[in-house]
Amino acid sequence: MRPRGLEVRVHLEGEEEPLRVTLEALERARLGVGDALDPTRRRALLEHDRDVRVRDAALHLLAHRARTRRELERRLRRKGFETGRVDACLDRLEARGLLDDAAVAAAFVRDRLRHRPRGRARLADELRERGVSGELADRVIEGVLEDAGTSDAELALRVAEDWVRRQAAALLEALAAGRRDPGHERARRRLVGYLVRRGFRGEALRAAEERAVTRAAEAVQRP
Repeated sequence: MRPRGLEVRVHLEGEEEPLRVTLEALERARLGVGDALDPTRRRALLEHDRDVRVRDAALHLLAHRARTRRELERRLRRKGFETGRVDACLDRLEARGLLDDAAVAAAFVRDRLRHRPRGRARLADELRERGVSGELADRVIEGVLEDAGTSDAELALRVAEDWVRRQAAALLEALAAGRRDPGHERARRRLVGYLVRRGFRGEALRAAEERAVTRAAEAVQRP
């Protein structure tokens, strides 16, 4: 099997420097040894070569990890490929099922749920940073949470309990003591800030804060 991107040199009569093109481009142009390369055929050859190179660059990036269309577009543009050629390449990859924003987004959310739980707001922000539209991000998050049998509120409780387990005894004592302790408000702000940064809002945030206070009190009371 011929490796992708194999480069060949095309030596042209009257020119010192050979053309460097991919073998696939040469095959697409149906050129062989001794064939004439007039300006029209030369332009066609170079067009084929650029198409092959942008496709191979895209496949190389996808081989390392799945990417959204926007992520792949950014990387290819940074490599110097022109916008129109990149767009055409990505359209072809999508048509072949090699580029699927919904699948990439769902895999990302599932990974977050397993290893670094986040609230809906943070998940949506992270997906948008990867070029996923807001509408698709919301739909994917909803679907993954439903498939996992969990919710934003349950994730917030889980994250709050994990936070409590990692805190020093003095902070837990301040949090459990309520307003009687001068450090309580500082401990509460630390807890709430942590939950907000992880994307929890509204009722999920309030319930998680209450759970953390309860768990802090239980930890303080344990001998």
